[in-house]
Amino acid sequence: MGKAWMILAFDLLILLHLGAARAAIGVGGGIGVGVGVGGGGVVWVGGGGGGSNGSPESSSPPKQDKAYTALQAWKAAITDDPLRILESWNGSNVCSYKGVFCANPEDASGEPVVAGIDLNHANLRGSLVKELSLLTEMSLLHLNSNRFTGTVPDTFRDLSSLEELDLSNNQLSGPFPTVTLSMPRLVYLDIRFNSFSGTLPDDLFNKNLDAIFLNNNQFEGEIPQNLGNSPASVINLANNKFSGSIPASFGFMGSKLKEILFLNNQLTGCIPEGVGIFTQMQVLDVSYNSLMGHLPDTISCLQDIQVLNLAHNKLSGELSDVICSLRSLLNLTVAYNFFSGFSQECSRLSVRNVGFDFSDNCIPGRDMQRPQPQCSVIPGGGLNCLRIPTPKLICGSLSIYLACTDKEMSRKRRKGNCEIFNIIDP
Repeated sequence: MGKAWMILAFDLLILLHLGAARAAIGVGGGIGVGVGVGGGGVVWVGGGGGGSNGSPESSSPPKQDKAYTALQAWKAAITDDPLRILESWNGSNVCSYKGVFCANPEDASGEPVVAGIDLNHANLRGSLVKELSLLTEMSLLHLNSNRFTGTVPDTFRDLSSLEELDLSNNQLSGPFPTVTLSMPRLVYLDIRFNSFSGTLPDDLFNKNLDAIFLNNNQFEGEIPQNLGNSPASVINLANNKFSGSIPASFGFMGSKLKEILFLNNQLTGCIPEGVGIFTQMQVLDVSYNSLMGHLPDTISCLQDIQVLNLAHNKLSGELSDVICSLRSLLNLTVAYNFFSGFSQECSRLSVRNVGFDFSDNCIPGRDMQRPQPQCSVIPGGGLNCLRIPTPKLICGSLSIYLACTDKEMSRKRRKGNCEIFNIIDP
């Protein structure tokens, strides 16, 4: 029940924030939502037994012969179909198969092709077969909430038209499916709630993906240092076993980023100073890690932030006005840290109807705080975090400042924009 609720909640966030264009939406009986992502003018046909392409016994064009081979091979690898979805998967007319959606080309010059498969919540048990790579015109493959096991076939690299791949909430395993990085048009990757393990490849964040959902797997090791290369608007790395620090390149990500979740990993070190560049970010969750040090004042640049969750870390210092006065804030959670106080602006959050949980810290005179012996030694006292002096904080110039403080960049730029910060050569 809890897992299903989380899947639904994240799907709602996708609908709100995902920038990938969706051309058409069709709701199938009992299997979830089919979303057309093809080019303009695409017309969905089939997908429910019968439809506009005739009966399953009608003759099929050549491309549908190829699709028939792929889908029948997959049907043979499915060992349990409690909802009897596959009972319609008979005959050569694949456009009549339930959950299979065909599309007429925009210029209507050819026969309908399989452009999407939507078997969300079908509760199928089985495996993914290599023959699915024959569906080279398919732009959407949604298989969330089934019981597929095994790995993602290497032949999936041939799915050259695929834009959305949703394998979430299954029982897939093995290392990160690097074959997905060979799909030239992929913009939406969702493999959450599986048993994938190992480290993440650097190329993941060089890929032109708009949504990356890796949460609730068993990934480990450090988050690749090129995290900041990603153009994604939504990234979810929660509930894995990532260690090390949040990459410094996090401060150089594009302004498209709306949501990023690091919660429930094993991350250490500081919250990067560059977090303030994300003036459009709405959700930042770093809770349930071991982050230390003071909060960077650059968080004050996050004027669109709605949810800021810092709970269950080892952060310290005081919560200042610049953080508690964020104009779009709906919920600020700092519980289970070592904060020693907060400003009057923080005291007024309840008046603004902003949720504010500061329990289990070290704030004198406040209820529900840590026992005093726990506050005698603050973790991370010797941690050296880059901090921009507040008088020099210019939100629009953060990327310049951070580039200036880089040892190589500062030598090139100190005579120019870097002079506004009085940066000297390291």
